[in-house]
Amino acid sequence: MGSGRLRTPPGAPPGRARRSPWNRRRDWVVVAGIAVLVAVLSTIVAVKSDNLHTSRALADPAAALPAAPDAVPGSMTQLWQAPSAATPEPIGQADTVTTADGGEVAGRDPRTGQIRWHYTRENLQLCTVDTAWGRINAVYHKSMGCSEITQLDPATGRITAQRNGDAELGTRLVSDGTHVTTTGKHLLDTWRDDLVKSMEYGKVPFLQNPNKQPRTGCTYGTVAAAAEKIGVIERCPGDPRDRLTVYRATAEHEDEPQVVFSTVLPGSRARVIAMSGDLTAVLLPDKKQLVTFTGNGTEKTAYPMDLPAGELAGDPAGGTEQISRTASAVYWFTGTKTVALSRDTLAPRWILESALGPGSIFANQLVIPIRDGLAVLDETTGATLRTVGVDRHGYSGPVRLTALGPILLEQRGPTVAALR
Repeated sequence: MGSGRLRTPPGAPPGRARRSPWNRRRDWVVVAGIAVLVAVLSTIVAVKSDNLHTSRALADPAAALPAAPDAVPGSMTQLWQAPSAATPEPIGQADTVTTADGGEVAGRDPRTGQIRWHYTRENLQLCTVDTAWGRINAVYHKSMGCSEITQLDPATGRITAQRNGDAELGTRLVSDGTHVTTTGKHLLDTWRDDLVKSMEYGKVPFLQNPNKQPRTGCTYGTVAAAAEKIGVIERCPGDPRDRLTVYRATAEHEDEPQVVFSTVLPGSRARVIAMSGDLTAVLLPDKKQLVTFTGNGTEKTAYPMDLPAGELAGDPAGGTEQISRTASAVYWFTGTKTVALSRDTLAPRWILESALGPGSIFANQLVIPIRDGLAVLDETTGATLRTVGVDRHGYSGPVRLTALGPILLEQRGPTVAALR
């Protein structure tokens, strides 16, 4: 008996070790290629990662601001200004001013402009930022239109909700106090306060259920909302003129709108100016009238409204009129005038010529921006009580106002300024 080893028979050639299947040059080339591909894909994922390009800083709620004065001061000084191109009007809530520019949404101290919190997307640009439900809604431009929405607490910068959407480039947000609707030429999306979609109207992407929309091929003009209803000017194939449609913000199915009424208007270039309760006010430039419609689409009252032709060339930016609301009125800025409408009836009450914006209540008084300052007006009659000078440092365009305690905020184009 031997040791158990196999012996090579006499005369047999010496044995050869088995060759590894990975010793061939082409195998190592394949391995190297796979490694490079994995590295490249990892780099692409890292570069495109939202988390990698998102930075945040939270804050504790701000100290309470002093109360507003009993009346508008005789003079006001600019405290600070900051870029905020993504806000159509100044945002002041929770004793904080929110600005939005580039990819950054920032909560600022109203007195100093110092940033308290921020939410920044370094690889995305903001489409628009507005407020509803006491929160900030920031809409970002991603791969397809304005498709990413982040909702923030204005006091702390904390994220309260997020969603992906289908809003178009150039969108604005229209709120009725309960729902928010994104504007667009072909699609209007409506969300409730947790950003869950409640309605879509128009050209629905990735359509699954055909024949649910009331009309196809239409383009949209101005949009307004009130009392959980949305009003829109439609321009549809086959219609001789513009159409006014009012539909509900919710329905049993989000892709099947419940239309309250839809009527072809007696004119073109129409604009829906404002809604209140069951009433809708529509400007008909061809007839030089502001017409109110009831909840069933019946014309209620027509008021003379002759505006300069230059103010009616095309729809306003974002498909929304510049309006502000108080307890008793809706203020509509036409481009050169501020028109006061009754909040209950939408009837015109008075007009301020040579205005720069719709105005706001500040220190218990109505203030409207004018050239080189502010006009303090009697809200009932429109009479100018006095004017207050404001140095806008060469800016002479439209101005939107928001009051926050003793601070008055002005949106001057892409800039927000704080006055006191």
